[in-house]
Amino acid sequence: MLKIKRFKELAALFFQYVKQEGFSGTVKRATGFFRRRMKRKKGRFLPPQAELEKQKTYVPNTENKTISVITALYNTDKKFLADYIDSFLNQSYRFGQLVLADASDNRHGYVGEYVKGLNSDKIKYVKLEKNSGISDNTNRRVNLADGDYICLADHDDILSADALYQMATAVFEKKADFVYSDEALFDTDYKNPIVGHFKPDYSYYYLTNVNYICHLVCMKKSIFTELGGLKKEYDGAQDHDLFLKVSEIPNIKILHIPKVLYYWRVHSGSTSGGVGAKPYVTKNAIAAIDAHLERTGVKGKAREGMFPSTYKIDYEIENPPLVSIIIPNKDQVKVLKQCIDSIYEKTLYKNFEILVVENNSTENETFEYYNEIENTHDNLRVLYYKGGFNFSKINNFAVSQAKGDMYLMLNNDIEIITPEWLGEMMSLAIQKNVGIVGAMLYYPDNRVQHAGVITGLGGYAGHSHKYHPRGKSGYMFRLSCVQNLSCVTAACLLVTKKAFEAVGGMDEEFAVAFNDVDFCLRVRNYGYQVLFTPYAQCYHHESVSRGADTSGEKKERFERERQRLKNRFGDSLLHDPFYNPNLTLDMEDFSESKVLPKY
Repeated sequence: MLKIKRFKELAALFFQYVKQEGFSGTVKRATGFFRRRMKRKKGRFLPPQAELEKQKTYVPNTENKTISVITALYNTDKKFLADYIDSFLNQSYRFGQLVLADASDNRHGYVGEYVKGLNSDKIKYVKLEKNSGISDNTNRRVNLADGDYICLADHDDILSADALYQMATAVFEKKADFVYSDEALFDTDYKNPIVGHFKPDYSYYYLTNVNYICHLVCMKKSIFTELGGLKKEYDGAQDHDLFLKVSEIPNIKILHIPKVLYYWRVHSGSTSGGVGAKPYVTKNAIAAIDAHLERTGVKGKAREGMFPSTYKIDYEIENPPLVSIIIPNKDQVKVLKQCIDSIYEKTLYKNFEILVVENNSTENETFEYYNEIENTHDNLRVLYYKGGFNFSKINNFAVSQAKGDMYLMLNNDIEIITPEWLGEMMSLAIQKNVGIVGAMLYYPDNRVQHAGVITGLGGYAGHSHKYHPRGKSGYMFRLSCVQNLSCVTAACLLVTKKAFEAVGGMDEEFAVAFNDVDFCLRVRNYGYQVLFTPYAQCYHHESVSRGADTSGEKKERFERERQRLKNRFGDSLLHDPFYNPNLTLDMEDFSESKVLPKY
C-alpha cells in the first residue's frame, strides 16, 4: 500500500512540476535526479579552477590578514603528512599560516626533516620535548599563531583549496566570531570522496547530542584562549567540549558555510572510522556535556545515545506542569479508543488532561464511547465544536477551554509506543526559549512517517526521512538525536502556553493543510526554538479519519492554503536553515542535490 501511495505522490509531484516548469523542464529535472543517484562525479565538491584564481586576488581590508592553521603532529604517516601540507600550501588565500607542533618520537624523525626541508615562510614548526596529548600539544603552540583567527585541523586530513579563503571572507567580511563548514570523508583519493557531511546551520540541541560541527572550524584566537583552549581531560572529545563552551558565549556570531572545505581521511586510527578506534571518546564526551550543563545551570545528566558517537541528556523536571492533550475527533471510535487507551496504558508522565473535541459525529456509538471515557477518567473531558472541520479553529477552541500550561496537539489516529514520550517532550519544552517540541512518528509497518519537517521539500514542506526504516540512525544521526528544526507536524506537537499566546494561536485560514508549518514558522520567527526528539515515539495511522486531499473541493482548499503559506513566507521556504543547500529538495532522503551552491 505504501508503494502505491509513494507512486501516487511521485506522480502528483511530476504533474506539479509540469504545470510550473513545462514538460521539458520537468524532464530535465527528472534526468538530473536519476543521474546524481546513478553516477557520482569525481571532484564534485572541488571549487572551479577559475574561481580559485579569482580568490588569489582577494585582500581583506584589515590590518592583520593572517589566518593561522594549528595542527598537532604525532608519528604522522609520510604520505598523510605530505598530502596535508600540500593542501595548505596550495590555498587560494595568500595570507595563511601553518603552525605545526610535533610530538613525534625519535623513530619518526622524518616528520621534522620533511617540514624543515620545505623551507616555507608560511610554516612555523616546533619540536615538542614530549607528547602531552592532542589538547596540550595544540594549546602550547597557539601562542605562535600570528593571526587573530585560528583554524584547527588534523595532520592526516586535507584542506580544500578554497578553505582559508572561505573562512577569511566569513570572519573579515561577515564579522563572524566562529565559523564551521561542511566536510567529506575519503579513504584513498580525496577527489573521489565516500560521502559528504552536509550540516545544518547552527543547531544547539543537535550539538548537545552529537558533535556535528567537527571540521573545518575557524574562530577568534582570543575566544580560544579565553575559554582555556582544549582540555586534556576531554581528549578525543576536546573539540566537542570547546564547541559547547563557544555556545555559552552571549551574542556570539556563529556562521555555517555550506561548502565542503575539509576532507576527513578514514583509516584505522581515526575517529572518522568510528569511536571504536578511540574508546575513551564516549566517556570524555559525556563528561564534557555534563560540565556544560553545570556551567549553564541546566539540571540534567548526559548518557550514551541510540548509536555510538551520539548522546542523550535526561533533563530534570522539578515542578511537572499540567499538559492539556487536545484530540479532535469525528466518529472513528475504534481509532480514538486505540489512541486514548495507549495514552493511559503507556504514559509515565501523569500530570495531564485529555480534551476530546467532538466535531460533527453522527454515529451513536461515538457518543456512547464519550460517556464511557468521561465516566472512567477524571482527567478527560469531551468538548463540542459545532463548526465544519478546521484543524486550526478546533485547536484554538480547545486551548480556550484548557487548564494546562502546555498544549499537546494530537491526532486521533496516533498510538503511543514509548512510555516516556510525554515526559521526554515536556523536559525539552521547559528549557529556556523552547516553544515547540515534536515527536518521531512511524507508519504501522515501522517506517518513518515524520522525523521533523523540512521546508522547501517538494517546493513547500515535507517530512524528514519519510519511509526510512525504523531503528536506523539517519543522515548524520538525524533520526537519533534531539535537534533544532524549523517545523514539526501537529499530529503530535507540544507547545508552551507562552509561545501559543505570543503568536495568537493557529491561523484559522489554514483549515487542514500547512497549519502546523505556518504555526511553527511563526513561533520560531518570534524567537522560540522548535525541537524534534526521537525519544518520543508513536505510530501514526495517517489519514484514517479524514482521507486525502486529491480531488474536488478538498484539492481547491489545499491549493489555497498552500498559496497562503507561500505568500506569507516567500522564498524563505526554500532555504531551511536546518537543512543544507547541497541536499536535494526533490526527496526526503537527504541525498545530494545535482546543483551545489554557487561560488
